[in-house]
Amino acid sequence: MLFRESAASVAARNLEGSLTLHLMENFKHAHGRNPGDSEVRSWKRSIPALTGALLDAGLGEVEMLIEYSLPLTSKRADVLLSGVHPGTGEPSYVVVELKQWSQAYAEEDEPLLCRIDAYPRPVLHPVEQVRGYVSYLLSFNGALERIPESVAGVAFLHNATEFGVSSLREVPEDVQGRMYTAEQRGAFLDFLRSRLAPKSGAHSADLLLQGKVRPSKQLMAVAAAEVRDREQFVLLDEQRVAYELVLSAVRKAKRSNHKQVVVVTGGPGSGKSVIALSLLGELYRRGVTALHATGSASFTKTMRKVVGHRKPEVQKLFMYFNSFMDAEPNDLDVVICDESHRLRKTSANRYTKAELRTDRPQVAELIEAARVPVFLLDQHQVVRPGEMGTKEQIGAAAAAMGLDCVVVELDSQFRCGGSDAYVKWVASLLGLEGDGPVAWEPDGKVELRTAESPQELEDFLIAKRAENYGARMAAGYCWKWTTKITPEMSALPTDVVIGDWARPWNLYGDRSVLGAPPAPLWATDPAGFGQVGCVYTAQGFEYDWSGVIMGPDLVWRTDRWVVDRTASKDPVFTKATPDADVARLIRNTYKVLLTRGMVGTIIYSTDPETREKLRSLVDPEAVAKSLALV
Repeated sequence: MLFRESAASVAARNLEGSLTLHLMENFKHAHGRNPGDSEVRSWKRSIPALTGALLDAGLGEVEMLIEYSLPLTSKRADVLLSGVHPGTGEPSYVVVELKQWSQAYAEEDEPLLCRIDAYPRPVLHPVEQVRGYVSYLLSFNGALERIPESVAGVAFLHNATEFGVSSLREVPEDVQGRMYTAEQRGAFLDFLRSRLAPKSGAHSADLLLQGKVRPSKQLMAVAAAEVRDREQFVLLDEQRVAYELVLSAVRKAKRSNHKQVVVVTGGPGSGKSVIALSLLGELYRRGVTALHATGSASFTKTMRKVVGHRKPEVQKLFMYFNSFMDAEPNDLDVVICDESHRLRKTSANRYTKAELRTDRPQVAELIEAARVPVFLLDQHQVVRPGEMGTKEQIGAAAAAMGLDCVVVELDSQFRCGGSDAYVKWVASLLGLEGDGPVAWEPDGKVELRTAESPQELEDFLIAKRAENYGARMAAGYCWKWTTKITPEMSALPTDVVIGDWARPWNLYGDRSVLGAPPAPLWATDPAGFGQVGCVYTAQGFEYDWSGVIMGPDLVWRTDRWVVDRTASKDPVFTKATPDADVARLIRNTYKVLLTRGMVGTIIYSTDPETREKLRSLVDPEAVAKSLALV
């Protein structure tokens, strides 16, 4: 939340000209960047429209929580109104989505999407948008558990006429999602009075803000129910747009000989795999022929085990990118390519039959296999030489085949406590974005710590597990991996050795050995704790607490990062792999490892100078105190 005061106070600040300055300053502190021009314009134009309505309704004491952050995500509701219900006397809340639109048109045959002249792509219908916010808030704020009926949602299109948005009226309205235009201002005031009494909303706001945040529904924990039974996830904004665009393309393909490529891009935790599972579940229930494909053995095998438990037909829904070499064109309705940044140049490998070996690009095989090929990717998660999935490459392949390619960019994220600031901090730390490492400024969404030894890191995670958090340790690929476990071994080989601390890598292969889970299940089986995961077993997964060991392949020297390719034991790096590619892939590896934690991350580096640099960024006050004692 950027700002909280009563409606009367907000109106007074706006009148004196200080409100926008407060919002800009708080935004920069919360997100590590200046707000965009469109956001500032919205504050200047839309907030006064809402405060004016509240004052005219006699609701000046209602609390306004401006840019309210939804729990465990970077998504923000424009305003959350907090007050007392006029009938029950219980806390009452109204989520308000403010739109400056003067006109909007329902997307043809897709009432849940709409078009605005200023936007090149369709956006989610405002009623559906605010309804999603209400549903999400009810799912993740414990204060609302007892009073789920206390939250309402409304979209206020304060510049629009009824004629200008008439086609948007097809979407049914209810208490969690309704819409008012400028011409309906009187009805909007009546609605506000029906939900909020002319009393102080400060206590209700306190209750909401102090409500315990429920743990996020981690992907694997609900995957089976998502695919087999009913929708488990609440999709918000661009996530829902991507979902609806795919379903729209499927309907068009059914009606006519239509083919559409959809690309969904987003950073770690932006919900790509959630969209993929939501789509697969819905298509599966509708009887539409659809398959899920990845380039990750760990992810695919885990999905087969978790989702397809005792249901072989569901297991068959999860394939690999190279499973479509001999597929008939358009044999499927949909192929959902998750983790598409792991696409290869071709599908052929050393095990491929001679008759199937061709130079045909893997992306072309996947596009040809279905009427609606869907690609979900994050270009900063390419960690192996030869991985090449980008929106530009997919778009070019689609264009070469004469096909349209729709791109949806996800700008929110749900991992790392929903902290945009943390994901940006990681990218800056590793030199992937910005001007280099910056000090971490805690934002209350995610915890970040450093450790002075691997034992300290492990002990910290053990303590978190005792508090019922999930936790894993992972490391850069800087130690050789014993891949062959023999029957005479009484314990797993301790390959990761740092001083007198030694632990095994996660198991190699698909069999459980000595109580440890097979590699594909390391991230999801509780018995995976105690082994050190590598990027190939961690990628695509999430856990509450992430312990990251940075090895000697990436060290800080004076004022810059230095990549030592000789310290990497990753067999995918060969003499033919250029230094620049190795440097980029190693940085991407640590970005993947540092963005697995839902609640927090603790970092240790084997290099003393790097440890000191990390400590100075994460806990500068402690460094200053230690220097003062010298």
